[in-house]
Amino acid sequence: MNKFGPPVDRSMKVLNKAFFQKDVPLLVACFPEPKYLGQFVKQCKDDILYKPAIKHIVTVDNVRGVLLREDIDDLATYKDKLSPEAVQRIDEYKVEIKPYTMKLDYSFWKTDDILRSVLPEDLLEEIPGGFAQAGHVAHLNLREEFKPYGPLIGQVILDKNTKIETVVDKVDSIGNKFRTFKMNILAGKDDFLVEQSESGCKFRFDFSKVYWNSRLSTEHERLINHFKPQEVVGDVFAGVGPFAVPAGKKNVLVLANDLNPESYKYLQENIKINHVSEFVKPFNLDGRDFIRQSPRLLLDWSNSAKVIEQTKVTKRRKIDPTTNEKIVVKDEKTTKVSIPKFFNNYAMNLPDSALTFLDEFVGLYSRDPEVAKVVKESPDFVLPTIHVHCFEKYSPQEQPEPSLEDLHARVLEKINKLIGYELNIKDAQFHLVRRVAPTKPMFCVSFQLPEEVAFRTVEN
Repeated sequence: MNKFGPPVDRSMKVLNKAFFQKDVPLLVACFPEPKYLGQFVKQCKDDILYKPAIKHIVTVDNVRGVLLREDIDDLATYKDKLSPEAVQRIDEYKVEIKPYTMKLDYSFWKTDDILRSVLPEDLLEEIPGGFAQAGHVAHLNLREEFKPYGPLIGQVILDKNTKIETVVDKVDSIGNKFRTFKMNILAGKDDFLVEQSESGCKFRFDFSKVYWNSRLSTEHERLINHFKPQEVVGDVFAGVGPFAVPAGKKNVLVLANDLNPESYKYLQENIKINHVSEFVKPFNLDGRDFIRQSPRLLLDWSNSAKVIEQTKVTKRRKIDPTTNEKIVVKDEKTTKVSIPKFFNNYAMNLPDSALTFLDEFVGLYSRDPEVAKVVKESPDFVLPTIHVHCFEKYSPQEQPEPSLEDLHARVLEKINKLIGYELNIKDAQFHLVRRVAPTKPMFCVSFQLPEEVAFRTVEN
């Protein structure tokens, strides 16, 4: 039995904080001579109460003391459970052992403790205390059996996480073209306008109107690190800019697109507040239209801007030779960044359907004669690398269970069919991003667009 566990009420559906009160009987060793307290703590560690969130040094009637181990709670028999060293020190230091009542309330217990004390026993194996966070919003995805307890769960999460102001539960799966979903407010205020920091950038957006997944922050960082300064990236499904804006910070040139007008609005705002407007250009097009038009969009940008001049100001301290005093000197360094006429990378972070857009890369550079001529004449021209995210779901009943290599082969077969070209498995790099379910892995597949695909003649 956990002496410090919360009281239990499995009939509770609405959180009652007043119910969570508990008196824990303990013993305290009081030291009339405070100088001996520190020595006792060092010499008798195994006899002292050490619990997270509990201070073992207390004051009783203006006398400092130390709480004894939780199982040492009987004045008549406490010496039987103490170490010989502790018994000796108590006698030597003239320590007085007294009863001590520790009063615990709702604030003492963590989220998991509270939920385990109120949810039905058959639901205790997987307590839904975890959540994804975007700014001040905690986003849950409660299973059906937990939904009757949603408001209670939400209130506990709200109480126990000081940075959370709103707790929501997803009502349905992501099913519309904007990747948004309906949600219920379980606890907190009706406010979805959030600020989120990621990859050294600040993002603002309405969480209820755009797609944002904080669990993908590592994947965002991985791809951003792949992009090199002065390269060009086409971000086909840019959202509010988790790839595009940080990439722009490192002088990567990005054409960032999203179909959702709300995402486009906040993408523009995030470009502005992170000061990357010279490096990131936003678009509000269908993904297919964006891929098809992207070579011309880049060429127009390159022809209109030619170069980007960037001035960086650094400060340093030096000694003024005339006064011999320290002064701050500003150094300005201006660099010129040329805008290339071709893409180095395309990012396609729409795992539900991004693969189905790959056929738009067929004839990427053959549709526009001027584009085809310019890229072929560019001495440093390279074909773009496509980074496409996808799910490859399989049945839990499938035997034997497919290996990662099997799943890679299945994805590659789909890619080859869409682009009309036989890529070899060694031509594609597979990265396992995460498993959204045991049988639903999410991959990022990276491959260089073959020349035969990019320049294939197609009808406009």
